[in-house]
Amino acid sequence: MKGSGTASLTEIDRFDGGVGWIAYPDETMQRASHALATEEGIWLIDPVDAPGLDDLIADVAADAGTDAVAGVVVCLDRHKRDAAAIARRHDTEVYIPRWMSGVASKLDAPVTRFAGELGDSGFESFVIRESSLPPWQEVGLYNPDTGTLVVPESVGTASYFLADDEVLGVHPMLRLMPPKTLERYDPERILVGHGAGVLSDAAAALDAALASSKSNAIELYGKTAKQFIMG
Repeated sequence: MKGSGTASLTEIDRFDGGVGWIAYPDETMQRASHALATEEGIWLIDPVDAPGLDDLIADVAADAGTDAVAGVVVCLDRHKRDAAAIARRHDTEVYIPRWMSGVASKLDAPVTRFAGELGDSGFESFVIRESSLPPWQEVGLYNPDTGTLVVPESVGTASYFLADDEVLGVHPMLRLMPPKTLERYDPERILVGHGAGVLSDAAAALDAALASSKSNAIELYGKTAKQFIMG
């Protein structure tokens, strides 16, 4: 599921305001990370390290007229990934939602807690899910000026998220209880933590994903079982 061996950075989600990458493009999980350009610097979201990453960050920073990494953000309790190592390398801190537990102590890097707006980035944070069963702490980010919505886990575009007719799908574990908090957003683009983002018709894709979450659940589970059995 997760990548092993040598990483090979593949760029995704290039837009005016940031870029994404997948460090292990052949892995099933398709772990995606993003660099978001803001006036205060570049924010790195749930990053997975790979050769060439610093060059990609520098490229985004140059386009934005900055040379600083403002911070590294962990948006899901399971997405510690390479946040600490990358934060240390760029002499910055790891940002974690104030309410998220069990993460800070596992990071070998300075930690800053945040609530509301992420620094002065223009991205407002909001709770997508905070539960103990299943264990799940997830924060989303939304910039109303650019229409950019970041959802690290509840929806995605990796194959195991999608029924056959879906562009964007609700996580398999949440199919019967889709994240209603996302219904309030009408994004221009959606950046996800697994797979390439949705950069056009994003609002329609999000509406469709939430509306069909339950009705397409059996199809998705059948597809997943078939892939597991057949390898």
